[in-house]
Amino acid sequence: MKKNYISISLILFFFAIILFSSSAFNTLDDYEEKLVKKKLNSFDESLKNESISTIIEKVGMSFLGTEYVAGTLDENTYSEKLVIKISGLDCVTFVENTLAISRAIQSGSPGLNTYKDELQTIRYRDGKIEGYTSRLHYFSDWIYDNEKKGIVKDITKKIGGVPYNKKINFMSTHQSSYKQLNEDDGESVSIIKSIEKEINNRDLYYIPKGEVDSYYDDLKTGDIIATTTEIKGLDVTHTGYIYKKKGKTYFLHASLSAKEVIISKEELKAYLKSDKKKTGIMVARPQDLN
Repeated sequence: MKKNYISISLILFFFAIILFSSSAFNTLDDYEEKLVKKKLNSFDESLKNESISTIIEKVGMSFLGTEYVAGTLDENTYSEKLVIKISGLDCVTFVENTLAISRAIQSGSPGLNTYKDELQTIRYRDGKIEGYTSRLHYFSDWIYDNEKKGIVKDITKKIGGVPYNKKINFMSTHQSSYKQLNEDDGESVSIIKSIEKEINNRDLYYIPKGEVDSYYDDLKTGDIIATTTEIKGLDVTHTGYIYKKKGKTYFLHASLSAKEVIISKEELKAYLKSDKKKTGIMVARPQDLN
């Protein structure tokens, strides 16, 4: 009888933990959703008539000083869902949230549901959440998929980019670095390998960092920048937006070193030069809604 009592107590204890955790996550979700609503309501309605690049500038600048927080999309390793968090951003979630909010504003219906739809469409392959592997992990793949959806246009080659000849396989060769892959039975790794194969069959282009200043005139505020890298198997390591001011070209991004969203103190070329592992940039230009 005593053993049964202990077993029931343990079951109730673990059940209580699950309920508490679920409640805590829901509370956090509610808080972040309120922040999104507040952000959407902070912009003048007339902004919807501006170009997407102008809207991105306004929205991106509104995030200045926001804390850098990494790994927010991977806190729940048991299921893949649309994570909403704007109180803390990393370089990719800063780009995604700025773009999703900007598109929601330009749509003329800047509500929470519009934002959610935009964020999901941007973040996932074909806009569908179908497990961990449906998220666009490689940013060159992110650009490719969002170009197919008409959200951005890869202008790297057009403005003078050269072939980026590199084998992409970092995730499949560093399985232990990703909890979802490390705990997987092999199916997700197999899917990731097939995605990497698709990426490797594409023609990728980049602008070498030593030549970036030659293309300043071809870049405009709101262009998405992805920094290429010499790290084996990886396509890019950082993302952000171009920010033009008084004829100079800066980088608006969620900075790991500064621990917040900032505008670079130096122009883009000098910024890239400060990191030996960065080799250049890819450029994706957000498109106006039809």
